[in-house]
Amino acid sequence: MPLQDQVMTKMKDAMRAKDSVALSSLRAIKSALLLAQTAASGTVLSAEEEIKLVQKLVKQRQDSAAIYKEQGREDLAAPELAEVAVLAQFLPEQLSEEEVKEAVAQIIASSGASGMGDMGKVMGLASKELAGKADGKTISSIVKVLLTA
Repeated sequence: MPLQDQVMTKMKDAMRAKDSVALSSLRAIKSALLLAQTAASGTVLSAEEEIKLVQKLVKQRQDSAAIYKEQGREDLAAPELAEVAVLAQFLPEQLSEEEVKEAVAQIIASSGASGMGDMGKVMGLASKELAGKADGKTISSIVKVLLTA
């Protein structure tokens, strides 16, 4: 089932349950999907594009929550994190740090990367292979560690 249909179904459930946090999160996804489709001249988005869109929304909320926590505003961080939980249900299962480390090690071995000069090449391959399954920041930190070792 396309993401837009899943979101609409969940929105109806959230309305019935009077869950305002879930409803606002789902409306954000619906809005972002509609904007992306409009920008693409009404064409249907691919599953990869939909996942990237939801990842972007999750990252925005995580960044906002981190800023709020730095400023000691737990009251503002909590709703952002609650929205992250709602949005995350539309993402594929995330890999553990150990699984990411194994995948990056294989990429480094297969590409013949030998130092930090090859970080861009390794990041490109890793980001492509692990798209939707791992956060870019996690991938980057693991690539740095493995290339400097």
